Amino acid sequence: MPAYQVFNRTTGDSFTCNGDQSVLKAMELVGKKCVPVGCRGGGCGFCKIRVVEGDFECGKMSKAHVPPEALAQGEVLACRIYPQADLTIECVPQPVDAIVEQATRAKQTTTRPMR
Repeated sequence: MPAYQVFNRTTGDSFTCNGDQSVLKAMELVGKKCVPVGCRGGGCGFCKIRVVEGDFECGKMSKAHVPPEALAQGEVLACRIYPQADLTIECVPQPVDAIVEQATRAKQTTTRPMR
């Protein structure tokens, strides 16, 4: 599978991503942090980025977090896109409340007693 360069316009750095690997996975493997990470399955919307340039394939993403009009503007979830060419991306800042809510949910799921 070919490898592509992903340039992050927000941070000014770049990393390599294989065509069969999600952009989020490639970011994590090289220790890049651009977006919060949630479910890694396209449902939570935390890893939203904007693809400024380049071709990619999309996996399933929640339309609540990426409606068709946002997708048309290049807004996608990093966990569900796979490059088909070199990409230029921008990180989409998350509202502070969304990050706090994610941390609260994560804490609740780890502190619940088993039944």
